[in-house]
Amino acid sequence: MDFKQLVDIGEKWCSGTPFDLIAAEESDERRLDFYAEPGLSFYVLCPDLSNGADNFHVWSESEDCLPFLQLAQDYISSCGKKTLLEILDKVFKSFRPLLGLPDIDDDAFEDYQADMEEEEPEADHQQTGVSQQ
Repeated sequence: MDFKQLVDIGEKWCSGTPFDLIAAEESDERRLDFYAEPGLSFYVLCPDLSNGADNFHVWSESEDCLPFLQLAQDYISSCGKKTLLEILDKVFKSFRPLLGLPDIDDDAFEDYQADMEEEEPEADHQQTGVSQQ
């Protein structure tokens, strides 16, 4: 995939997360650097089929962040090709506790969304008139 397309995917992903794409370098390695407060940083090395690299690699220079990247690293090393978007979503899920966001179980989230789609929206009943004191 063209590096510009990968940068576009990274920027679009950032629009829905607290992360910013702070650097995109295509010199020696095709690298995307991301940062979010409070001091969370990681980078993704993107595959370049012309030099034989065929897998993404995710890492952080912050020792505080490294343990939280394990989920994404395990996902990358599992069978099958992965997309940049899938990897970024795994990283975001891993960092949710550090960002002060609740941890989301993928299956529970999908079940919740399915339940929400099945339910009929209830009418909004407003109480008017008498207030209890």
